Amino acid sequence: MAMTIQQRDYATPQRRDYDTVVVGGGLLGASIAWGLARGGERVALLDEGDTAIRASRANFALVWVQSKGLGMPEYAGWTIRSSDAWAGFAAEVTDVTGLDVAFERTGGFSLCLSEREVEHRAQTLKRLHNQPGIVDYDAKMMERSEIERMLPAIGPEVVGGSFCPLDGHVNSLRLLRALHTGLAKLGAHYLPDHRVDAIAQRAGGFALMTGAGEVRAAKVVLAAGNANMTLAPMVGLKAPMRPERGQIIVTERLQPFLKHPVVTVRQTDEGTVMIGDSKEEGITPEGTNMGIAAVEADRALRMFPVLKTVNVVRTWTGVRVMTQDGFPIYDQSETHPGAFVACCHSGVTLAANHALTIAPMIAKGALDLDIVGAFSAKRF
Repeated sequence: MAMTIQQRDYATPQRRDYDTVVVGGGLLGASIAWGLARGGERVALLDEGDTAIRASRANFALVWVQSKGLGMPEYAGWTIRSSDAWAGFAAEVTDVTGLDVAFERTGGFSLCLSEREVEHRAQTLKRLHNQPGIVDYDAKMMERSEIERMLPAIGPEVVGGSFCPLDGHVNSLRLLRALHTGLAKLGAHYLPDHRVDAIAQRAGGFALMTGAGEVRAAKVVLAAGNANMTLAPMVGLKAPMRPERGQIIVTERLQPFLKHPVVTVRQTDEGTVMIGDSKEEGITPEGTNMGIAAVEADRALRMFPVLKTVNVVRTWTGVRVMTQDGFPIYDQSETHPGAFVACCHSGVTLAANHALTIAPMIAKGALDLDIVGAFSAKRF
């Protein structure tokens, strides 16, 4: 059962001071702001606007567990925590907004098109699960015959792969819309066209200088993606990043054929098929690389020949939020008490954690280091 939340009337904001200001209107910032607002905080969500280089426009909408944590075993446990919380989180969002974000945890696959890929995949999972302190979870290799029973549309080149029952996916565009709709119903203020140029610590809190005026708050949360590289030092924090471009292809709608998402191919609740897993260095989303798109499409066709006659309706490039080691950063400032930073690539997967675990910590004024201490930027 989704918990009952008191909804408050939303109006054009007249106030310029808040309990907490969250900087960044994408999935990360909106999830944290949602969690703060549901707890009764007076919240403002500052957003650069639709000209921002949003990671949210390029996400693949997976709630993904398998493969997470190689090199940092704590990340596996953090990811599983969010996956387990997602059903309740999705129900709560629907309860407040009436919008179904189409969350499903059917289990997901990583498919291999050669014996070499199978060997590499098996070795990756072995290394992951052999790490000291890793959480034990059920991700396993499967032979083709076993996969074919669950994914009957696979092509003859699929020779094996891995499966994890904790994996799933959502409608990511509807998720972002639902979070913003819910923020309004919970009384939070969304302030677009408020790019933050400077942050100053003032008595009792912070003053954020934007092109649309000054906004004040007792606490500030930096969740502005790659812009955190510039913003974090303003409050004595660090956000070491390495932005990464990625391309996505979307097809026309098809009859359902893909019940379980694959890490590079998934069928949405609306019937379209999303394809993508490219990784390019770069910080600008302009332009697409047709060579990369061709490789993505070729692998998708080899996995699922049913796509051979399907039309592509759109393709685009986005910039991922990627820390230097790929794992999240959650930190609180020692020199500017009340200032926090959050950076992560997996904004969809971790949305439940950000709303239900990180936000309550921020509301209390301190991160619980027993839960998120491993994710401090001090590790760098």
